[in-house]
Amino acid sequence: MRKFRKLLGSVYYYLFVALVVAFFGLPLLWLILAPFNSRSYLAVEIPANPTLDNFRAVFQNKFAMHALTQSNLILAVGTMLGITLISTLTAYALSRARIPGRNYMTYSLMLFSSVVTGTAAMVPVFLIISRMGLIDSYLGVILVIIGGNLPAAIFIMRDFVDGIPRSYEESAVVSGASPFQVFLDVALPLVRPGMMVIAVWAFVNAWGAFLIPFVLLRSPNKLPASTAIYSFYTEAGTPNIKLVSAYALLYTLPVVVFYLFINWKYGFRFFGGIKR
Repeated sequence: MRKFRKLLGSVYYYLFVALVVAFFGLPLLWLILAPFNSRSYLAVEIPANPTLDNFRAVFQNKFAMHALTQSNLILAVGTMLGITLISTLTAYALSRARIPGRNYMTYSLMLFSSVVTGTAAMVPVFLIISRMGLIDSYLGVILVIIGGNLPAAIFIMRDFVDGIPRSYEESAVVSGASPFQVFLDVALPLVRPGMMVIAVWAFVNAWGAFLIPFVLLRSPNKLPASTAIYSFYTEAGTPNIKLVSAYALLYTLPVVVFYLFINWKYGFRFFGGIKR
């Protein structure tokens, strides 16, 4: 009886795993196969006659390709650099400086950070950016995305900084290093894996941003790919499945390639190890 119950539990477990894999895997499989299909289908189907005509049609859409190759890169790279740099400096300061209530400060920022990029905050955010004269500018969008994601980045980076033994920095100070040299030559190389994690996370968040660019940008040549994808819809609002799927695959590839490159280059691990 116990063996039967154990076998039944294993069956239920593997069935649940299969359902989860199908739930997440089938949309990804459709995304990979649909762009090469000459017919428009929402169902997963292996193309009988694979074609590249969908990609040719997408490349001929100059508005969509400009959004993908220029606007998205400017917003994603600018946001990534800003969040990575500021979060590293702030996390190091919060970890090493004796600031009263620093933990409560971090948790409070985490709690209210989602408000900045939320729908309910778009009106005050729009007014602030308008008074700064940054409407219809990449800088305005980058600043808002940084403001919304920075507290979470600081929270993540602080764990990496806290893992650095203070004895490393104390040894550098005894050797005559200045505080800036201690940070640059001792702390920064050790938190580099954390910086790479933040960089990928910030890049993905900015790359897929829709609401903020849609509200703050006015010029069509500045809109990112998340809004330009609607150029493959008809006037009645019906999507061209073939072109939408091809553009969605192109839209996804840079993030995947960037992640694989960082993972290959740095491996998201601490170099040399940290010993206490």
